[in-house]
Amino acid sequence: MRSCSSVPRTYSGMGESVEGSRLNRAAGWGRLLPWGRGKAAMGDESPRRFIPFMDTGLMPFSSRGVPSMSRPNYRHELASSLCLSWAVAVTEGTVVGVIVKNAFEGVVSEMMLNFAVATVAAAPSVANIISFAWVRLAHGRPKVPFITSLQISMLVLVAGLALIPRSSLGLHLLVLSVVVSRVCYAGVQTLRSTVWASNYPTRERARLTGRLTTVQSEFVAVSGLLIGLCMEWDARSYHALTPLLALVGMLGVWRFSKIRVRQHRRLIALEQQAELLDRPSFNPAAMMRVLTGDRGFAGFMLCQMLLGMGNLMMSPILTVLLKDRFGMGYEGVLVNHTIPLITLPLFIPMWARLLDRVHIVWFRAIHSWSFVLAIGVHLVAALEADLWLLYAGAVLKGIAFAGGALAWSLGHLDFAPAERSSQYMGVHVTLTGVRGLLAPVLGMQIYVMMEASYPGRGSWVFAVALGFTVLGAVGFGVLGQAMSNRRGGLGKPEGPVG
Repeated sequence: MRSCSSVPRTYSGMGESVEGSRLNRAAGWGRLLPWGRGKAAMGDESPRRFIPFMDTGLMPFSSRGVPSMSRPNYRHELASSLCLSWAVAVTEGTVVGVIVKNAFEGVVSEMMLNFAVATVAAAPSVANIISFAWVRLAHGRPKVPFITSLQISMLVLVAGLALIPRSSLGLHLLVLSVVVSRVCYAGVQTLRSTVWASNYPTRERARLTGRLTTVQSEFVAVSGLLIGLCMEWDARSYHALTPLLALVGMLGVWRFSKIRVRQHRRLIALEQQAELLDRPSFNPAAMMRVLTGDRGFAGFMLCQMLLGMGNLMMSPILTVLLKDRFGMGYEGVLVNHTIPLITLPLFIPMWARLLDRVHIVWFRAIHSWSFVLAIGVHLVAALEADLWLLYAGAVLKGIAFAGGALAWSLGHLDFAPAERSSQYMGVHVTLTGVRGLLAPVLGMQIYVMMEASYPGRGSWVFAVALGFTVLGAVGFGVLGQAMSNRRGGLGKPEGPVG
């Protein structure tokens, strides 16, 4: 475990050291908001820093303010994210779920259709359950070529969707293709954090990866909306659209292949020299060794499990309700996918500045309540069949996802030594896969049972999701206080690049 004693600003509870207090008195908590004034972490006091959402919200396409040693890699990754996002949208559960619910209606039974929706909604999370396979295979090997091979595999599967017929067999092939493509993309997400840990300084990492997340979310949102509009116009349009999006994605693979990992040879040597028991493994016992060896990380994973269960239960139920309760067709993509992802970039600056300054446990203790609010509003919207509340819930979900995207990709780095970051990420995404396997199916089963016993009352499944989310939010607060008391403070670990 790395020591936090060298960090100039440490956080004990939510209190700060002398230097941290002085900075906060000067700038105030408004620094953590996108419209907040005060000196930024990078020291940029240009006027555009004081305009709402400018830094990482609406203008993420510039390399201005990126440390010079990180700038070339950042530019390549920025271009890669821009191009790949168009194809990634095809595999998003919030997009494919709406397509499945509408395109295959009448082809299979209602129950089979609903569980197909649950499966594709869960696919992005379920795919993570085999993340240790990718971590193990990439262990001690060059990371960028490995990642690009996974990206190409995903794009081939996306292009192959053009061949799927509208039939019972076609539905099964579609679900299988989406799951396998997300398995490939799970490897990209798992290993990309290792590249980030090597290429971006700790104090800038959340801000820079926040920009990359902004680009991806904006173009995934636009691509998802484009798919929905084309399907609304002609349900057969995916035959031409998916190969085109895969072709655009190949440009992203080409740009990602140009990334150079800093001190890559040293990183590979450290991985190769790791003791056998410390190496990533398919064996669940290896995951247990990580968790038992780091009690703080184990507690963090438990709270994350509770929070994620509530969040993942919500997605397939919302997809079904958009069609059955609100009468939406392919335009359901707008509520389920596009609005949250368009909202997300506007609030990444707020969450990124907070994450750059506090330990991930305290970040989650604050951020988790945004998910509580979002699910609560969806519950009321579904019970009252209120379309405006549904749109408000979509915006709130985007605000919550803004922080969740950063915390999910970077949170484990506040616990993991540099040479074990892939292993910690492997544990993290594997447990994400476990809850992704359980939560959507559990949520759909509760929904089906309630609708069978009490027609029109299936929306109450959102209350179950809300309960899980509240437990997770409270758990992060309790964990943060316990870790602070045990360590005499819970600061942001330093991990200099160089």
